[in-house]
Parts: sequence; C-alpha cells; structure tokens
Amino acid sequence: MSDKINNETQKNNSQLQNIKELGVTNIPQQRNSPIQILPIIGQIEGHVVLPSETKSTKYEHVIPNLIAVESDSSVKGLLVVLNTVGGDVEAGLAISEMIRSLSKPTVSLVIGGGHSIGVPLATASDYSFISPTATMIVHPIRMTGMVIGVPKTFEYFSKMQDRINEFIVRTSNITEKKLIELMLQTDELLNDTGTILIGKQAVQQGLIDEVGGISEALKKLNDMIK
Repeated sequence: MSDKINNETQKNNSQLQNIKELGVTNIPQQRNSPIQILPIIGQIEGHVVLPSETKSTKYEHVIPNLIAVESDSSVKGLLVVLNTVGGDVEAGLAISEMIRSLSKPTVSLVIGGGHSIGVPLATASDYSFISPTATMIVHPIRMTGMVIGVPKTFEYFSKMQDRINEFIVRTSNITEKKLIELMLQTDELLNDTGTILIGKQAVQQGLIDEVGGISEALKKLNDMIK
C-alpha cells in the first residue's frame, strides 16, 4: 500500500514539475525513434559566455550530440529545427560543417528565424524546409567592440566572410553573385545592409529547398532513411 502511495506521490510531483517548467502535465516520449532532433534556438554561443537571461545554443553541447548521432547505429537520421538570431560566427560555422559531414540523412527546418550565421546552419543539411511565415536575414559579418584600423584586420574579416559565402553556395542552390547582392542591399534593413527573406522568398532565391512544416520535414527524412 505504501509503495502505491509513494508511486502516486512521485507521479504527482513529476506532473507539477512539468507544469512549472513546460506548462504540460506530461512530456511526449519518442519511443524507439530512429530520428534524432537537434534544436538550435536563440543565440549561438561561442567562446564568450552569454548572459543568463539570453536564450542560447552552446556549441560545446551541440558538438558531442552530433558525434553521438554519427556513432550511434540506432540513429538513422537527423532533424535540425532552427529558430535563431545568429551569434558567434566561428561556432556557427563549425556546427554547420559538422552537420554537413554526417554520413546519415539530415533535414533542417526553419520555424521562426534563421538569421545571420543561421543561414549556413539551415543550408548545411541534405534537404531544407522553411515554414511560410519564418524569416531569414542575410547580411555581412557585423563587428562589435573595438576594431583595429589596419589593413590586416579588414583582410581577416574579408576572409571570414568568404568562408561563410563559400559554405552557403556549396550547400544551397544560390549563386555567389546573388548571395552578395542580397547581403549588400541597403533598402531593407534599418541602418544596416542585408535582406529579409520570408518563407517562399528564401526558396525562390535558392537558399532553402522547400516551404513546409514538421510533417513535411519528417516525411522527407523518413523517405531519405528508407
């Protein structure tokens, strides 16, 4: 009798914790699913720790997950779900290269935003989707803090931009000329250069493969696995 009461108490405590943290009484479980989900949300955190109130994706957490996906024989495919404002360029590009190098099928889905370094993160997968109202902002590398005004500094930023451009062109259907044109537009972003692409516009420009949501992304990934 006491065991039953203890089990009921643990169950109630678990439900209360779920309500407190997630707003639901129970969390749906993926039982024996061959698909691994990788959410990339908020800001990509790199070598500098972001403030605690900032929603972030830490690259030191993502990298071991990607290695586990590649080495785990029970995982047959990866679904990357993106809603990011961008962030650390080196960290974002490193994650993108790791996703691209996986031997297993990968599909990405932009559900809210895939801005800045979120663009190569979205194109890194074998096939990419974007929801109809999701946005992607394409712009050059932004510099914050003190910048040393010597030619070598600008050469460094130019090479960094070339690395990002090369990856996006290699992993999507956009041309380098069109990508640079989108990055350097001056009439779309306030006090900045770049372009906002909404839903099907990202597909029309060649960045994303298809407009769709969760069902389309999972169907495509399952087809690729089969």
